[in-house]
Amino acid sequence: MEELEAIRIELFGKKGYFAQEFQRLKELPAHEKPQVAKELNKAKEELYRLIQAKKDRLLAQAIEEQLRQERIDPSLYDPTDFKGARHPVSWTMERIVEYFLSLNYAIETGPLVEEDFYNFEALNLPKHHPARAMQDTFYFRDGKLLRTHTSPVQIRTMERQKPPIRMISPGPVFRRDYDLTHTPMFHQVEGLMVDAKGKVNFANLKWILHDFLHFMFGEVEVRFRPSFFPFTEPSAEVDISCIFCQGEGCRVCSQTGWLEVLGCGMVDPNVFEAVGYEDVSGFAFGLGVERFAMLIHKIPDLRILFEGDLRLLEQFR
Repeated sequence: MEELEAIRIELFGKKGYFAQEFQRLKELPAHEKPQVAKELNKAKEELYRLIQAKKDRLLAQAIEEQLRQERIDPSLYDPTDFKGARHPVSWTMERIVEYFLSLNYAIETGPLVEEDFYNFEALNLPKHHPARAMQDTFYFRDGKLLRTHTSPVQIRTMERQKPPIRMISPGPVFRRDYDLTHTPMFHQVEGLMVDAKGKVNFANLKWILHDFLHFMFGEVEVRFRPSFFPFTEPSAEVDISCIFCQGEGCRVCSQTGWLEVLGCGMVDPNVFEAVGYEDVSGFAFGLGVERFAMLIHKIPDLRILFEGDLRLLEQFR
């Protein structure tokens, strides 16, 4: 191609053969100029056609050579391992569900776009309740919203079924928040057990959560701290001994030796009243799946879980 381009310039360039020949036309007698010009143009067209044809053949040969060099034999064995990996959030969600399925808990789901009644009011969060500020909510113009927790599934399940109920509701939830430990969309698993009054108590809740946290994190210490949730009373935050420093105190646990992992409590009577239940008792709990995934796999930034970075995912093959 380089040699052909040199020939083209030698013939058709500004200082090439034809430029010089046409320049000489002015030196010829007037009666000779038309015939010489005609012959020059004919030669110019023919040479241009030959150069273009040669260029096309050379391009075709170059493409053919490139295809030959890049040819792939699909029958050859490729030792490279490109198998996929389970995402840590999916793995953690399945691990949580596995535990509660073993206790015969049902898996319930519900709509992502919720009504205010199911997301707030039935959960003892009436309009203007100060605890609504805890939920930075995405609202639609018609008053509906993206659910801020999976608790509405518990309300819908209680409306549809009579006790006894033993269920979990895993799925995505949405809040207006974004930083190292929060994202606008994340996953929760919330649980509910309801039966006749006196058959379900706080001791049952403590035993199940102790066993569950040992299943997820191994041999850790577990403690319950009094807390407040509008939909449970009494309520508690549940901590585990720090899995990074084994309770000695480090930067991750703010030198306390404890990590908060979930919230729980006995279902508030107002919640049962909203669904028409009488003479029952029950407990509920909720946890963030990404929070568990970060602790189990020692992931420092929640946002990494949503970026699809292969450097992270390849570690879970």
